[in-house]
Amino acid sequence: MHEKLENLKQYLKSLGKVAVAYSSGVDSTFLLKTAHDVLGENAIAITAVSNSFTKREHNESIEFCKAQNIRQILCPVNELEIPQVRSNPKDRCYFCKKNLFQVFIKAAQQEGFVHVIEGSNMDDLGDYRPGLKALTELKIKSPLRECSLYKNEIRELSRELGLDTWNKPAFACLASRIPYGQEITEEKLRLIEKSEDFLFSLGIIQRRVRYIKADETVTARIEVLPEDINKIIENRCIIDETLKSYGFDFVCLDLLGFKSGNLNKVINK
Repeated sequence: MHEKLENLKQYLKSLGKVAVAYSSGVDSTFLLKTAHDVLGENAIAITAVSNSFTKREHNESIEFCKAQNIRQILCPVNELEIPQVRSNPKDRCYFCKKNLFQVFIKAAQQEGFVHVIEGSNMDDLGDYRPGLKALTELKIKSPLRECSLYKNEIRELSRELGLDTWNKPAFACLASRIPYGQEITEEKLRLIEKSEDFLFSLGIIQRRVRYIKADETVTARIEVLPEDINKIIENRCIIDETLKSYGFDFVCLDLLGFKSGNLNKVINK
């Protein structure tokens, strides 16, 4: 693991100047911190101001960069203006990621940064990730994959670096809560964000609220870690009442609990 870290540092040093696509997640935080440790002011953060990411994540990214004295560029992005994203096909992530990184590349070049790098790791190769194709086409570098780092190693190295994100739950964009083929709208994304924020206020850190529409009804399907299922049941009345007041017609619980990429199960079917 530490040998991989040294390889990562040497790889980053060879790039000279990098703009790190930064979302405040586990991987991008570790990559940004390491890049800044190695390159100093020649490593900057570049962050999307997007409909698909929560205000909580956005604010955490700003706070981290300020605390670490890292320069951050904020790039407004409205992915819902892209028909291939809004209509939510199975390869939505490809179109979204390609648009996002084209914006990043342009912003980075304006600041004199040739290399845009991002934080996908070796575990990302094991799931359905059409966005990786966009990264390849745009020649975006993925140093964590280049150095064969896995998620558990990144968490452990983050812990050693004193990063609060070392045990931060995995996060995906809010659009991933909406099944493929169902249109993505600003209203739906804000409803999901509001609902997940409410669960967070109950002490449920790892949570998903899936937006499931059938006929004229909309159901919130809650996914939490198995150890948090009892907490959902204990608070079921207030959760049901609150999420319905936000706009859901029904509220249900996935009995098997949270699993990253749950909605990808329908692809093979």
